[in-house]
Amino acid sequence: MKIVILSRRGSFYSTRRLRDAAKVLGLEVKVFDPLRCVLILEHGRQRVLYGGREVKGVDVVIPRIGTYGTEYGIAVVHQFELMGVPVINDHIAIARAKDKLGCLQLLASRGLPVPPTILTRYPRKLQDALRHLGGTPVVLKLLRGTQGTGVVLAESATSVESVLDAIWSLGEDIMIQKFIRESRGRDMRILVIGGEVVGAMRRTAREGEFRSNIHRGGTGTMVDPTPTLAKLAIDATRIVGLDVAGVDLLESDDGPLLLEVNASPGFQGLEEATSLDIATRMVEYAAKVAAERGRARPAAAPTRGA
Repeated sequence: MKIVILSRRGSFYSTRRLRDAAKVLGLEVKVFDPLRCVLILEHGRQRVLYGGREVKGVDVVIPRIGTYGTEYGIAVVHQFELMGVPVINDHIAIARAKDKLGCLQLLASRGLPVPPTILTRYPRKLQDALRHLGGTPVVLKLLRGTQGTGVVLAESATSVESVLDAIWSLGEDIMIQKFIRESRGRDMRILVIGGEVVGAMRRTAREGEFRSNIHRGGTGTMVDPTPTLAKLAIDATRIVGLDVAGVDLLESDDGPLLLEVNASPGFQGLEEATSLDIATRMVEYAAKVAAERGRARPAAAPTRGA
């Protein structure tokens, strides 16, 4: 069985672990930089070239699509789908997850709990908007960002206005979310693979920081999520349409709140916190999907929707 991992660098922790796990399982594995893939579209035939050669004989693709070159990476995933190759997270679900606001809109519309959130481009009514969130402080989040980048805690209305003015001047939009005081510096990451929770950790921010991301100095501690939290993570993953997802949530006094559903979750912190072999679980799932779906014809390729 031949597996292709789409990743900008083979040296990334998660990519390296996936590649090594595949080799241990006796699978042929290649790491392709999606931005180096050449897509050829022809009537009745779609192809991918890599290193000047046509890519053939791929049984399953594991996309690791980051924030750089996202649209191109999603197009590469789509191309493999059109070629009849099973992918672990299809292009529609990846795009849906990458759209942070749209993803929250979808989850909220399906009755799942999310932090009270506002998107506005109307500065004159900013004070009214903030009142809907209970006033300041509030959390400001760029619609594009990862690992805690583009996230700001604004302590006053003046600081909110300053940040918004700067972001709007760049032609960008930014979400305004209610600050959940009781969960300051803490959140939970639950990893879902194939409709099952395979691991979870509580992340705690370093001193003086409110963002709990591991890449920003946060620490992870293994937790056993309650049935309610596990179901919430599984439901969110299913609604977005993902096979594999890292679901981030807050534990508020009024219950859990979904923050984000990640289509290419890093798992270094989770493996270190739990001692679980997440990479092997992902590769085993990919191999199972490949075996079950086979090399489906493009017309029969599955399209999962919300």
